[in-house]
Amino acid sequence: MKITFLGTGTSTGIPLIGSNHPVCLSQNTKDKRLRSSVKIDFDNYTYIIDCGPDFRQQMINCNCNKIDGILFTHEHADHTAGLDDIRPFCFRHGALPIYGHKRVLDNLSNRFSYIFKKDNKYPGAPTIIPNYIDPNSHLNLNKFNVVPISYLHADLQVYGYRFENFAYLTDLKTIEDNEIKKLKNLDVLVLNTIRIEPHFSHLNLEEALDLIKIIKPKKTYLTHISHMLGFHDDVEKKLPKNVHLSYDGLIIEVN
Repeated sequence: MKITFLGTGTSTGIPLIGSNHPVCLSQNTKDKRLRSSVKIDFDNYTYIIDCGPDFRQQMINCNCNKIDGILFTHEHADHTAGLDDIRPFCFRHGALPIYGHKRVLDNLSNRFSYIFKKDNKYPGAPTIIPNYIDPNSHLNLNKFNVVPISYLHADLQVYGYRFENFAYLTDLKTIEDNEIKKLKNLDVLVLNTIRIEPHFSHLNLEEALDLIKIIKPKKTYLTHISHMLGFHDDVEKKLPKNVHLSYDGLIIEVN
């Protein structure tokens, strides 16, 4: 299984528009972050987790010409606003399956009504196959077992996803013990870490490291990063040896 980090930034991305913060002015490419998303490749299948406003550029950056589905974590714009840009995939390969909590897909059907429309649909609109995810069951993607992980982003329910021994959790603030149990024996965990100071709806660095100690994955990559976390290279040096900052374009292999 190959994981490509399409974007690793928080909702504003880095650099933040109009900011003179030193991280926003950094010339290090690892400090330039599109909105958070990953591409997962296995057995000639390709799935995306979240398609935010940078989705089109991310697909161009990784030279992706086919996807088999999109899994949504939640409905916030930095994770969903690129939905219209699936059009080229639909033109070439037909209707695209999308997956998410019923609340999330209902939200998208209101915001992108022309995509979900069944009658008298505009010919240039994308075609999708909505799939509601039951939090109490596993998801079968081409015979690949995916476990939804439910947690809270402030008071909003969000899904993370476990693909075999890899898990992707973003926009997490609090998680129940029964969901943590679903994350045991991971080889790789991807976990949101927005900044040093506490945040009302995201883990800060201290909270993320504390949760990592509980889950005990072999290796962790931090994502959904804001400029307030600091320079990539400086933060990386201070992390435990099995914890790393992700960056846009990073590719890892998970056996």
